Amino acid sequence: MKRVSIITIGLLVLGLTVVSCAHMSGQTDAGWITLIDGATGLDNWNRVGDANWRVEDGAIVADKGKGGYLVSKSSYKDFQIRAEFWADHTTNSGVYLRCTDPAKPTATDCYEVNIYDQRPDPSYGTGAIVNVAKVSPMPKAGGKWNTYEITAKGTQLTVVFNGVKTADAQDSKHAQGPFALQFGNGANDAPGGVIKWRKVQIKPL
Repeated sequence: MKRVSIITIGLLVLGLTVVSCAHMSGQTDAGWITLIDGATGLDNWNRVGDANWRVEDGAIVADKGKGGYLVSKSSYKDFQIRAEFWADHTTNSGVYLRCTDPAKPTATDCYEVNIYDQRPDPSYGTGAIVNVAKVSPMPKAGGKWNTYEITAKGTQLTVVFNGVKTADAQDSKHAQGPFALQFGNGANDAPGGVIKWRKVQIKPL
């Protein structure tokens, strides 16, 4: 009887431990909405332009077309974004925030957090917010997996690239709107390099 009691108590303790860990994990991800998770999530977006978005090698990928975007179906005001992406050395891409016209995302009608190692003006290249917050020195995204953590709260805009803050600015031009993922061509319409999105999450604040 004693042996049974000890085993029973041990299982109860283990069960409590497992429940506790699961609860902690749930708290960690509380509030996050996953729009891309590996090869899943392409249906969560509206397509704008002619980029050849597709599922490939466990990610959402584009590498051909005159340019295009995946635009979120919902509009957001204050939020955090976590994104994992792979860029070629020639890639021209970015995360566009609070787009005024979701049918035509631009760096004028949205905030553009850039992914563009070969931008002619590197001060607004990878890690910068185009026309809002310059980056110096410009980090490189080409040839590897990277992470963006982007926060927009009121007029405060913050960008963290691979754990390093690259942009921190105040701007009030755009208050709310969908966000978008870009595939674009390079300078003088040179073909853009591949962009791969492996995980994209947003958390309204």
